[in-house]
Amino acid sequence: MTGSQHFALMKNISDSLAGRIAILELFPFHTGELRMKSDIQVQELIWCGAFPSLVINPENRNTWLSSYIQTYLERDVRQMDNIRDLKVFEQFLGLTAARHGQEMNRAALSRLCGISQPTVREWLSVMEASYTIFSLPPYFENFGKRLVKTSKLYFVDSAIAEYLTRQPDADTMWAGPMGGAFFEGWVVLELVKMIASKGIRPDLYFWRSNDGMEVDLVIRHKGLLWPVEIKRTATPMPRHLDMLKKFVKTVGQSRCGHPFLVCCAESPIDLNGIAVRPWRDFLREWDAMGKD
Repeated sequence: MTGSQHFALMKNISDSLAGRIAILELFPFHTGELRMKSDIQVQELIWCGAFPSLVINPENRNTWLSSYIQTYLERDVRQMDNIRDLKVFEQFLGLTAARHGQEMNRAALSRLCGISQPTVREWLSVMEASYTIFSLPPYFENFGKRLVKTSKLYFVDSAIAEYLTRQPDADTMWAGPMGGAFFEGWVVLELVKMIASKGIRPDLYFWRSNDGMEVDLVIRHKGLLWPVEIKRTATPMPRHLDMLKKFVKTVGQSRCGHPFLVCCAESPIDLNGIAVRPWRDFLREWDAMGKD
């Protein structure tokens, strides 16, 4: 059985099928599955989204997104959790999209929407279970803390978050105040999709130090922690490396893989011992590493 209706299907099946069922997560396309133009700009990829219908018919983007949100998010998701007040839920979707790339602040969402924090928790849980959003947990040595501390929230497909936040076009989105968050979220979800397409559960985190410095992404791979900083800039500077250096110093160099700064530079370089990679090169390298 396939499709986005697995909630309705599974809840009506009395047998759990434990041991006799395989569950595969099928995300929208990742860049390795697309035939991209060699000169395509990353903002075009972020703007268009990666659902099959958007990839095949990009000219119908706005119509498709509007229909998708109305049918899937407003009808199906509401029915899953008995969400009765459509206007409040629509407001909740917009406010959640505006927090794309930020930590989940349930108290703020509760206050702004006029709903309880348990309701916020339930609605976020339904959106995550329905592959609308993806939560990136913080990295802690203590596994229990990873489960209870606040995660960062990303929409699985950037086009939905752009539509909900009323972005008018790709260039305005890219140059606007959310441009960095959209780029960060897009890189994170590209990795999630690449790893999931191999039937592997993504082992990804973010890291924040006690003094508030943050590394956007920490990848656990082959027993090592690979810190990744994601910047929209095309001209990486030494100051962009501060968070990566602090992570390596805090965790210990012997436990870390090579740090990466992912950006929009034209070519890969090494800057003060850190690998600076254009987004294409970074995704290509990690796709190859996942096949080892």
